[in-house]
Formats: sequence, structure tokens, C-alpha cells
Amino acid sequence: MTEEAGHQAERHDKFHRELQNLKEELLKMARLAETAIDSAITAALERDQKRARQVIASDAAINEFEESIDANCVRLVALYQPVAIDLRQVMAMDHLIVELERIGDLAVNIAEEALTLGNFPGEGLHRDLPRMARMALDMVRRSLTAFLEHDAAQAREVCKADDEVDHLDRSIIQDLLGDMVDTEAIPVCQSQINIVRNLERTGDHATNIAEQVVYMVEGESVRHRCQG
Repeated sequence: MTEEAGHQAERHDKFHRELQNLKEELLKMARLAETAIDSAITAALERDQKRARQVIASDAAINEFEESIDANCVRLVALYQPVAIDLRQVMAMDHLIVELERIGDLAVNIAEEALTLGNFPGEGLHRDLPRMARMALDMVRRSLTAFLEHDAAQAREVCKADDEVDHLDRSIIQDLLGDMVDTEAIPVCQSQINIVRNLERTGDHATNIAEQVVYMVEGESVRHRCQG
């Protein structure tokens, strides 16, 4: 092996070590975002105001991860000039952290509605709200698993699941709007509508993560069409 070849091999190995470290940081951020949306949903369904406040407080850590990982993605590209799948991995990670940060924001939004619902402990929630919440959370979890396992097939399944979440979004909101003819029900119904919209957006962000996985693995942009 020539000196130049040895230098290139060392540089390649160093890049992959740093990339692995960056993946581990992204995994920590992903766990925080997943925990935040899970806890926010639980807080809303159980009217748990203490848990809701914890979710709101945790958002700062997610934001810090997003800034740090973004800076390191830029540094890796500038320093090592990766190509092919290496470049796609870095680019996908830089897109993923944006989606995760937004999922964290949506968790805060749901937690804020949980605080409102906590003032109405006797009012029931829409029967399909827990199911929609479980589906949105499952989409987040499966999209992240697809990323970690480079599983484009699973990523496409996440995209397909978004149709059902969208259907529940429309159906539940229609029911809640009908219930609001009773003016006393307006505050609880409005909070639920806000939660439903944030769950629908959570599904959208999980789909965006899934689309990035397909791009990373297959090298093809499938934005808005990864169901096929």
C-alpha cells in the first residue's frame, strides 16, 4: 500500500468513526423526541398536568441536540467530502434532526392542551383519539427503526400508515365540531381538535423521516410518493 493509499484509508476510517458517533447522538435525540410525544399523549389522555409540564421542560434538550448535530453534519461534509451512500447518510441525518425537533415541538403543543384538559377531569374524550395517538406514535417508532436498520421496506410501510391517520384526523374533527353546538363542550372539544391536528402533523413528520430512509438506502428521492 502506498503512502497516499494509506492516508486515504485512514481518512476513510476516521470519517466512519465520526459518522457512527454522530448516529449515536442522533439516536439520543430520537429517544428524547419519541419519549416526549409518548409522554405528551399520555398526559393528554390521563389529564396528567405534572407529566405535561415535564414534556414542556424537556424540549430545550431536543433543541440543543438539533443545533449540535446540524453543525457536525456540516463539518463532516466540509472536512471529508463524502460521496454516494456516505453523503446520503449525512444528508439524511441532517434532515432527520429537523423532523425530530418538530416532533418535539408538537409534543409541547399536545402537553399544553393536556394542561387545559386537566381543568375538565369529568369530560370524556373522543373514542378514536387514543387509537389515533397510538398510530401516530407507532409511525414515529417504526420510522426511526427503519433508519437505524436501513430498512426501506419498513419505511414504505410507515408512509402507507399515514393515510389512516389522515382519515382519523378528518373524522374526529368532524365529530368534535358537531359536539360544539353545546357551548359548554367547546373548551374540551377545542383542545381535542388541537391535539388531533398535532397528531396528524406528527404522522407527517414520521412520513418525512421514512422518505429520507428510502432516499438514504436506495438513492432515490421519493418525497410524497414513497408508498409504492
